[in-house]
Amino acid sequence: MRYLPLSDHDRGEMLATIGVPDVDALFVDVPAEARLAGPIAGLPGHASEMAVERHMARLSAESLTAGQVPFFLGAGAYRHHVPATVDHLIQRGEFLTAYTPYQPEIAQGTLQVLFEFQTQVARLFGTDVANASLYDGSTACWEAIAMAGRITRRSKAVLSGGLHPHYVGTAQTMARFTGDTLVTAKPELTAQADDDALIAAIDAETSCVLVQYPDVLGRIPDLRRISTAAQAKGALLIAVVTEPVALGLIESPGTLGADIVVGEGQSLGVGLQFGGPYLGLFGCREKYVRQMPGRLCGETVDADGKRAFVLTLSTREQHIRREKATSNICTNSGLCALAFSIHLSLLGGEGLARMAQASHLRAVQAAQALAAVPGVALVNQSYVNEFAVTLPRPAAEVVDALAAKRVLGGVALSRLVPGEPGLANALLVATSELTSEEDIAALAAALAEALA
Repeated sequence: MRYLPLSDHDRGEMLATIGVPDVDALFVDVPAEARLAGPIAGLPGHASEMAVERHMARLSAESLTAGQVPFFLGAGAYRHHVPATVDHLIQRGEFLTAYTPYQPEIAQGTLQVLFEFQTQVARLFGTDVANASLYDGSTACWEAIAMAGRITRRSKAVLSGGLHPHYVGTAQTMARFTGDTLVTAKPELTAQADDDALIAAIDAETSCVLVQYPDVLGRIPDLRRISTAAQAKGALLIAVVTEPVALGLIESPGTLGADIVVGEGQSLGVGLQFGGPYLGLFGCREKYVRQMPGRLCGETVDADGKRAFVLTLSTREQHIRREKATSNICTNSGLCALAFSIHLSLLGGEGLARMAQASHLRAVQAAQALAAVPGVALVNQSYVNEFAVTLPRPAAEVVDALAAKRVLGGVALSRLVPGEPGLANALLVATSELTSEEDIAALAAALAEALA
C-alpha cells in the first residue's frame, strides 16, 4: 500500500505558507537542463524482478571495475585493501544501521565506537578534538568555512588552487545562500604549490585559508608557513585531507598549525562503492569546540559509577533552536565511521605507516616508468601516492584509449576543471599498496602505445 500522508488540501496549505505556487517552484535551483520533463525515454513501464536482474547484470558486465584491471584512479577517492573483518563486523545486527543513537541507555556500544572513532581522527589529524563524523569530505570542507566565519566574524575565505575542484564547487554552492566571499584559483601545473600567491591573498578581512594536504595534484604544501601568515592576519588555517592514508607518512596538519582539519575518510574501511556513501572527517582546536558542527560523544560514569558514553555536544538544528545551530547538513555517516574505525584499529599506527610507505613506493616506481615514456613529463617534485604528469595530447582522450586496452590509467584533470586549455593535457595518477609492478608495467606500455 502506498503511503501518502498529505491530501491535496494539506499540500496546498503548505505551499501557500512558504509562498510558492506549486511543488515545481521548489526545484528552481536545479538547472532546467538537469530536470526531467517526464519519464526517462527508453525505460520500460514495468518488468518482472527476474527480467530487471538480467538486464542490470548485462549492464554491469559492460563496466570496467577497479579490481579487474590495472587501476590508477584517485583524485579524491582511493582504492586500498579493506580486510574482510571490516565487512563482517559492520554487518552485525547491533551495528547495521546508519542512524545516530540518541538514547545512551540503549546505545552504549555504538556510542563507544563513535568515541573511539573521534579519538582516532583527532590523533590522525593532530587536533585536540574531532566530531562523530559528517556527511562527506566536500560538505565537511564547507562546514569548516562556515565555522571559521562564526569564530572570526568575517566572511571571506581564500581557497588554494590545489583544493579539489569538487570541494570548491560545493563551497561555492553553499556560499550562494550565506553571502560569503570565496577567493578561488585554478590548479597550476607547477612542481610545487604556489604558497607565495596563496599567502599574498590573505588580508585583514579573511576568515580562513583552505589548503589541501596533499593537494589535488599530489603536492605537499608548507602548512607551517601558511599557518604563520594566516595567524598574522587573524585568519584560521583549514587543512583538507582527501587521502588520510598519506598521514601515515607525512606530518599531521594539526601539528603544523592547522586550526581546523577536515577530510574524506573513504580510504579506510569504506571502499570506492561507485561514489558513495562516504565519510566526512572533522577535527579542530579545543577552544573552538562549541562552534564545531555535528555531534561529540563523551565518556562519563553512570549511576553506579561505571564507565558510560553519551552524546556530550550536539549543536545542530535537530537539537537546539535552528538559528543557534552550527549546521543543518551535519549528517553522521555512522556505518562508514564504524568501518573506518575498525580498519584503522586493525592497522594501528605502525600498519598505517607501512600502508602509506608501500603506496609511496609504488608511486615512485610509477612516476619513473611514466617519465620514461616519450612525450610524458612529471609535474611533481614531491608526492605521497598521487602525482600529475603532462601528455602531448588531451588526457581525456588518452584515458579512453587506455580503458580500451583494459587499463584504468588515471583521471584527466580536465574532468575536474573542464574548459581550461592549460590543464587539458594533465593526468592524475594514483597508486596504493594494491598496485603491483606488473600493473605499472602495463600502464607504461599501454600509455606508450596510446601516444605513439
